[in-house]
Amino acid sequence: MRRRSFLASVAVIAFATPLRAETFEVTLSDAEWRAKLSDAAYRVLRQEETERAGSSPLDDEHRKGTFLCAGCDLPLFASETKFDSGTGWPSFYQPLAGAIGTKDDSSLFATRTEVHCRRCGGHLGHVFDDGPKPTGLRYCMNGVALKFVAA
Repeated sequence: MRRRSFLASVAVIAFATPLRAETFEVTLSDAEWRAKLSDAAYRVLRQEETERAGSSPLDDEHRKGTFLCAGCDLPLFASETKFDSGTGWPSFYQPLAGAIGTKDDSSLFATRTEVHCRRCGGHLGHVFDDGPKPTGLRYCMNGVALKFVAA
């Protein structure tokens, strides 16, 4: 295993809460999720779709604050960990402790690591091992799955 991949695996394990039998603190019926979320947020958070690159204003958000789950308001990322990845999606090098869960995603001909909110299970995006120091990780998040609260 390459050193960088090993370090990425260790960091993901350290900051992610593993998915446990699809049980989450916040659970709503499909109808309740549809009523609560915009159409775009519903498609991403509940159906694991991906928003179009460059479509989220949060990609250009540079104020100090916290990024929350758009489904349940759980704080997920501190603005200090956000960076410009050039991908067109808000990217972070580290989530807040205990904020996310992960699972393998092999939906696009390769295995990736899917990232979801540990409280409501909402799909947020994916994590890759090509990010900046100190973690070397890039949490590439769908902006529509997030809310920003300025400090």
